[in-house]
Amino acid sequence: MAFSRRSLLAGTAGLGALAAGGLSACGSRTSISSDPNELVIWYWDRSIDPALLSIAAKQIPGTQRHLRADIIGGSFDTKLRTSLAGNAYIPDLTNINSNVSLYFPNEDMFLDLDELGAQNYKHLYFDWKWELGVTPTNHFRFFPLDTGPTGFYYRQDVFDKAKIPSDPESVGAAMKTWDEFIELGQKLKRNVGSFMDITAGQLFGQYINASPQRYFDKAGKPLYMNQTSTIRDAWNMAVKAIKAGITGNQQVSTDQNAAWESGKTAGHIEAVWWAQILGDTAPDTKGKWRLAKQPVRAGNSGGSFICIPHTCKDPEAAFKFITWLNNPQNQAQAFNNIQLFPSAEDSFTLGTMKSNTGFFGDQDPLTFFLEAAKEVPTSFISTYEAQAAFFGTEITNVEAAGKNPDRAWDDAVAQTNKILRKRG
Repeated sequence: MAFSRRSLLAGTAGLGALAAGGLSACGSRTSISSDPNELVIWYWDRSIDPALLSIAAKQIPGTQRHLRADIIGGSFDTKLRTSLAGNAYIPDLTNINSNVSLYFPNEDMFLDLDELGAQNYKHLYFDWKWELGVTPTNHFRFFPLDTGPTGFYYRQDVFDKAKIPSDPESVGAAMKTWDEFIELGQKLKRNVGSFMDITAGQLFGQYINASPQRYFDKAGKPLYMNQTSTIRDAWNMAVKAIKAGITGNQQVSTDQNAAWESGKTAGHIEAVWWAQILGDTAPDTKGKWRLAKQPVRAGNSGGSFICIPHTCKDPEAAFKFITWLNNPQNQAQAFNNIQLFPSAEDSFTLGTMKSNTGFFGDQDPLTFFLEAAKEVPTSFISTYEAQAAFFGTEITNVEAAGKNPDRAWDDAVAQTNKILRKRG
């Protein structure tokens, strides 16, 4: 069963025209700025370095234009998609979060960046990140901003107490496979009563994030019903982790924060950006945490893009802003200022990035996550994944409510197929 490429940008009120693809006849092309020399970008807080925006506000390097940067609060996607649907008050540039695939069905609303010379810059960026901005019709419309390579965060002091491998190399070597990860978690739980991660849902998601295959192929064909699919393998692993008792079933953030602080949860697989969250929620644990390779390979969790809507008043100047903003030097600066992990590999060779705050002892998280980023596989994230959230919901039902895993799997498949058929 394959689903059509009709738009599935659902769940946002007032976007019927966008979902149906009938965009060109809607509204008018009223400019968002009356200044002919001003380009407008939409972004959310901490998605672009304010220092770089200040430079572009005076003049975008290499152009005669200047930039107005508008922070969009609330639901960023709702505002952007409403503007696109109405074909009015559309910015000249916009950031888009890691859910960029939601815009694939209406990709013609954005310019093909290859027509502006994007291929001349491709060699600067991680291949897997670049490919996430390529649509199913093979058009490159979404340029890389930051990335989210993942690893296994763990409490070394708790692992020491449990008398299991505790230095980063030994921990990584002890859990090269997911079965070994679960076995190590059982020893941790048996010896000190601590968990290897907050929930089975977290493990389920990170297994998929580190896999080259996901829910659908580029033609829209669902892959999850294959017995050997990534989704089925991730499900089986998560169920095994639940039965082994290595996940904490901590479904709310307050419980999670308390568990990291106390050591009740002594591990977590997540992206580079989680280090800041950990520092904010458990500051007293500074120096106790370490980073180890997760089972099989690293994945990617998060990271955003920048693109040019089709109504942009000066696409060439907009593209010059994009390439300037994301050159290795500026991505390195953005990491230092607001911890955006670069997608440009040369950012790491400049010697200007700073990261070792002592939170991970003498371990340098910058070096760790650079090596992780090199392992991330190229994958395709389909716009239909938004309709496959039932799998995450059902694995939570297994862990939190004791639902039979086979029944939960069948329900996830049935609910996903139902909504996909309903929406075409």
